[in-house]
Amino acid sequence: MRRVPIAPRPDWRRRAEACGFQFHTIDGAPYWDESAYYAFTLEQIEQHLESPTIELHQMALALVDEVMASDALMEHLAIPEAFRDYVAQSWRRRDPHLYGRMDLAYDGHGPAKLYELNYDTPTSLYEAALFQWEWLENQRKRGALPAQADQFNSLHEALVERFAELAMRLNPPLYFAAVGLSAEDQGTAAYLRDCATQAGLSAGAIALEDIGVASDGRFTDLDDIAIGSLFKLYPLEDLFSDPFGLELLRSNLQLLEPAWKLVLSNKGVLPLLWERHRGHPNLLEAYFDDGAPLRPGWVRKPLFSREGANVEMHLANGRFLHEAGPYSGTAIRQQLHLLPSFSGHYPLIGSWVIGDAASGIGIREDSSPITRDSARFVPHAIVDEVVGPITIEA
Repeated sequence: MRRVPIAPRPDWRRRAEACGFQFHTIDGAPYWDESAYYAFTLEQIEQHLESPTIELHQMALALVDEVMASDALMEHLAIPEAFRDYVAQSWRRRDPHLYGRMDLAYDGHGPAKLYELNYDTPTSLYEAALFQWEWLENQRKRGALPAQADQFNSLHEALVERFAELAMRLNPPLYFAAVGLSAEDQGTAAYLRDCATQAGLSAGAIALEDIGVASDGRFTDLDDIAIGSLFKLYPLEDLFSDPFGLELLRSNLQLLEPAWKLVLSNKGVLPLLWERHRGHPNLLEAYFDDGAPLRPGWVRKPLFSREGANVEMHLANGRFLHEAGPYSGTAIRQQLHLLPSFSGHYPLIGSWVIGDAASGIGIREDSSPITRDSARFVPHAIVDEVVGPITIEA
């Protein structure tokens, strides 16, 4: 694994916008960064990223089955009591799911380590699935990459195939919703809607704040048409804490992602997985706040924190890093395993699961060991062999 500098294409912004990638720049700062790419060998991809992703995913699903049978575990995961039956029923019905992303620390040596699961509202999908592939094809054509360079990326095909599998399992009509003023969320929802359309599904689009509730409990669009299934790029825990969310309990609305995904969007799964698979090479030691002490060097994360907010990093040398944010309440502590540093660039690998299959990776890179919402997306490529020294700072 290497971080390889490469000249950005002079027309990359035009190409991004032609592809529908409208959020390549956020708040005036570049989000897409093609001034470098991460080079992997095929062995690193297959053995250290793809295979562990499949195994960790199956471990996570087995944990959901256990949590749904235990009110004590639901309490531990801060699932609201009013919604526990609702969540459990969605699992018992095996309500279908679409996708998830697990965040991994990996430096090209040894096993990747699971930082957390993002299985309810994962983003950075469009840029991973489409635009980094466009970058690869174009750079091969220009001769900037070897003709045989490849990518761990079957995301688009996997999404279309998954929507085709879901076609007979979703209640029509299907709508895609995200917060109206979020360009990134709207872009992700629009891309997924396009994938569904390519799979033959008819799907509408609506801003989340425009969804209404009829007197009989049905969720409706602006024309009072009842919504049968809703892909909502909005955290379930926030939906459940809103009075609007209580309407779900008397509605037959089918959610995508389903309610049982609340378990796997929760940092509490990390100590539960460690407890059941202690010493697993891809897991980091983790406990709830009231659990066993950790060795020097650990990270504290609120159960529902996102984008690095409210993460506390306690380094073994006494140094302390902290990101401000709106999250509080119950937290977990995880043994510190720093991201590798490539000359001050810290890459976090997002390994995507579509349905139940490992389907590709995307890399977000920050100048801090804590990956924040300002992190940049950097493409990757698989090359036949890694040439030259690998420089990774401690």
